[in-house]
Amino acid sequence: MTTAETARLQAALTAEEPLNWVITGDSITHGLIHTQGGRSYPEHLHELIRGELARTRDIVINSAISGHKIVQILADFDRRVASWNPDIVTLMIGTNDCSTAVATLEPADFGASISEFVARVRALGAVPVLLTPPSVDVAAAPERARIGAFAQAIRDVAARDDVLLVDQHARFAEVGHGGVPWGLMNDPFHPNEAGHALLALEVAAALGVRPEPSRALTLLRAQVAAASLNP
Repeated sequence: MTTAETARLQAALTAEEPLNWVITGDSITHGLIHTQGGRSYPEHLHELIRGELARTRDIVINSAISGHKIVQILADFDRRVASWNPDIVTLMIGTNDCSTAVATLEPADFGASISEFVARVRALGAVPVLLTPPSVDVAAAPERARIGAFAQAIRDVAARDDVLLVDQHARFAEVGHGGVPWGLMNDPFHPNEAGHALLALEVAAALGVRPEPSRALTLLRAQVAAASLNP
């Protein structure tokens, strides 16, 4: 992320002016079914921002849709992103884009679309934040074997376009000792409730959402630690 964007984001978090947060992506961000009634990572961020940071006039919007890819988000950009007049926009995408089950998208084309998304967000005057998707159990979901290349495409865009990156793919692989952390997963590529706790922790750390003291962060860390004991 540029120095100007970093300073702007940190200043905004301590200012009285309310912020509009748009969180978008696919089913992982949509947060249905796989948490089995637990909170998704956008819901945890909502508690951290509007609760523990006491930014009660901020609005946190989750516009993710299950099954979607970057091309669908771009096609529906006005509704999914622009219409909310955002100040911060996070995007986690790639788990469906990498699939060869229906159609094949090349990582380079995916990266070009991610770069377009970043440009559109910045044109709105908002700060873009890119998230790589979590790791995938390729043995159980071979159609998503290219997930690593798509995560790398996001990293490349973040480096080239100077965008804040939350590398969830690397973090999940780290917790999974180079593989998939099954204690954090509900199926081969959807995180469970504990997985969403980890997603929330990584985003909060990257954005500087660090209320002190924090009951929520303490509980999220404990949840991840307990789930990580299950390989």
